[in-house]
Amino acid sequence: MSFRTLFKLAALAAVLGVMLFTAMLGYHIAVAPLGGVFARIIPSPGEVVGKQPDAEFAKMLDSAELPHIDPGERAFQKAHELLAVGKLDEAREKLTAIVNVFPSSSSAPIARRIVGEMNLDEVLSTTHMEGKKIHVVKRGNSFLSIAGEYKTSIDCTMYLNGMMELKNIQPGEEIVVMPLEFRLLVDPQHKLLSIWDGGRFLREYPILHCNVAGKLAAGRTTISSKLAELAGHPVLPQSKDYRGAEKIIVAGKPPFQIRGAAETADASPQGIVLRSQDMEEVSLLTRIGNEVEIR
Repeated sequence: MSFRTLFKLAALAAVLGVMLFTAMLGYHIAVAPLGGVFARIIPSPGEVVGKQPDAEFAKMLDSAELPHIDPGERAFQKAHELLAVGKLDEAREKLTAIVNVFPSSSSAPIARRIVGEMNLDEVLSTTHMEGKKIHVVKRGNSFLSIAGEYKTSIDCTMYLNGMMELKNIQPGEEIVVMPLEFRLLVDPQHKLLSIWDGGRFLREYPILHCNVAGKLAAGRTTISSKLAELAGHPVLPQSKDYRGAEKIIVAGKPPFQIRGAAETADASPQGIVLRSQDMEEVSLLTRIGNEVEIR
């Protein structure tokens, strides 16, 4: 778990704590006194006037009802409590349940965002080896042959091994590899692109623009190629400029591109456009042949 994610989770817990306190304060005012700190902040009407509330006020209290809380919201409150006490694995189970079982809940978007941050930290961390393998370099191996053997990509292998550019590898050297069997789900109507590991949600990204010729019909296709460009010129993975180049995913039948936002405000790239930093992550987690579903 990175410091960035822990900081985000701590900030989220603080915000949710304020929201919970505000809700309890509203309950204290509108429904029934809670006592304790709430009574010190806002005394009940009987305490203010030195007598019990009149009949009309009592009747109002009797008729008051708590607002309906959907199951997804209740699960989110429980996940918040678990996050607050540091039970991250149990919290993630609750949040994942919201994503899978209560996708229409008002808490689902923030649950997907938190789960995505936690999942991505694990997937791209070499301290968490689930789903990853150690390849011992053999004579004649190249990064391309290793990527083909493990159904991964050169850029993912570079990232996991902390390489800014490709280097010579020697027999006996150990390299971390991760088979990329994820699939992309494109939802143009809701302007969302998500990554899934089979039926398990992994990460979600907002679509900034969907500039695709004609209607993007629902169906399934695959990634036919992956490109990188810098100042309009192609960049190969073995180039020292590759890590800083703009990544482009090309899907076929129907053909369309998934790419990052252009640097210039007046440019309007064709295809499904994501934020540049989001496109970097999507490119790291995909390879040629991965499935793309259009919903």
